[in-house]
Amino acid sequence: MCGIVGMVGRGSVNQEIYDSLLLLQHRGQDSTGIATAEPSGVFHVHKAKGQVREGFRTRDMRALLGNLGLGHVRYATKGTASSEEEAQPFYVNAPYGIVLVHNGNLTNTRELTEELFRKDRRHLNTSSDTELLVNVLANELQTVISGPDLDPEQVFQAVTRVHERAEGSYAAIALIAGYGLLAFRDPFGIRPLILGTRRNADGSYEWVVTSESLVLENGEFEVVRDVEPGEAVFIDLEGNLHTRQCATDPKLVPCSFEYVYLARPDSIMNGISVYEARLRMGERLADTIAKYTPPGVIDVVMPIPDSARPAAMQVARKLGIEYREGFYKNRYVGRTFIMPGQAVRKKSVRQKLNAMSSEFKGKNVLLIDDSIVRGTTSKEIIQMARDAGAATVTFASAAPPVRYPHVYGINMPSRHELVAHGRTIPEIAEELGADYMVYQEVEDLKAAILEGSPDVEDLDMSCFDGRYITGTVSDEYLAWVEGSQES
Repeated sequence: MCGIVGMVGRGSVNQEIYDSLLLLQHRGQDSTGIATAEPSGVFHVHKAKGQVREGFRTRDMRALLGNLGLGHVRYATKGTASSEEEAQPFYVNAPYGIVLVHNGNLTNTRELTEELFRKDRRHLNTSSDTELLVNVLANELQTVISGPDLDPEQVFQAVTRVHERAEGSYAAIALIAGYGLLAFRDPFGIRPLILGTRRNADGSYEWVVTSESLVLENGEFEVVRDVEPGEAVFIDLEGNLHTRQCATDPKLVPCSFEYVYLARPDSIMNGISVYEARLRMGERLADTIAKYTPPGVIDVVMPIPDSARPAAMQVARKLGIEYREGFYKNRYVGRTFIMPGQAVRKKSVRQKLNAMSSEFKGKNVLLIDDSIVRGTTSKEIIQMARDAGAATVTFASAAPPVRYPHVYGINMPSRHELVAHGRTIPEIAEELGADYMVYQEVEDLKAAILEGSPDVEDLDMSCFDGRYITGTVSDEYLAWVEGSQES
């Protein structure tokens, strides 16, 4: 998962892109980058490790000239989190000059790497699949260009050919020097992408395309719609919008984990409110908790802040049990799930959360979290509750057990890292140190999300049910991914 944004404005867009990346910081904190383009076609790029506020100085912002631009916050799923060379955007100088940012994960990187070298004669300098994607796009643009100028028809032909070659998940935004901004989404729409516009007093239009709708609201853009799966959006230098469906058999199957954890609650994705989806998760989880926990073992319900709060509120309301806030969160520590490395995650838990003894002492507590992946954070939190004086600790997850690798843009590549893989729920409770464990049912999670929109009929739930919706993920590929992570 990463956060991406692209803008076409009437004046300088550097500050609005920076502000947008601050709003998307929850989607990645390994590195950040902004690229802008002047009408002449000159690119200006600045990339840095770390968070947005750390990565840009006044002198960096002043150098980012132009009325077209894009930005990225990175959470590493492929490549090396510490490598500044793998920070986005990526640049190629032909045809014309292209810079690109990407949210997602390609699943045929081995085949594409070989093709690009042997067939397309293109050199890759990193292990990032974003560098793969920008080179595939550049090669296909080079192939379809006829005549002296690039037109939208040729752009859409190139994206069609990208869809034919690239597998996996990808929401991408690119600047093409001297021509405009291009955005496109994979044929399953796994990762989010939304389009917005803002009309100026002179009747001209400005455009934004980004990962989450909260960016549009903050910038006073009007929501146009989500970019459709397989669709390409091209905005030329005059601000004219061109769109085309570029996939032969598109189907909207968005990632369920966006609604569980990744997205901010004040976003709407694919027509579904993230906040309301999390409330419905709590409603359904409450029924499962009532079914599997003995009467009288819960005195208070407490969320693990922040993304579990809506579910916890609904659990408490439906069960008629007091809701309390037992953990205080230090907001100056990043999200532990997206931090690279188990040791870093474990160390950061107690820096991020503090258990207030007055809320725990002598009580039977029910802790609600959004999900449990590796179990590192959950184990620390349960021990913190006990150290604060809890009599018993029941731990519940608003998501089902994560038993399978996620290969579409979330860093869950190895089954051996997943606490639920190969364990029963009582065994997970023992591993984490909980008195009782309750998980959301798979079908309940699916229903809670899909209830928010009649237009979305299916979800990617591969980390919960092992069904990889692109149909191109084999056991051999999963073994290769696990091996490459461990080597």
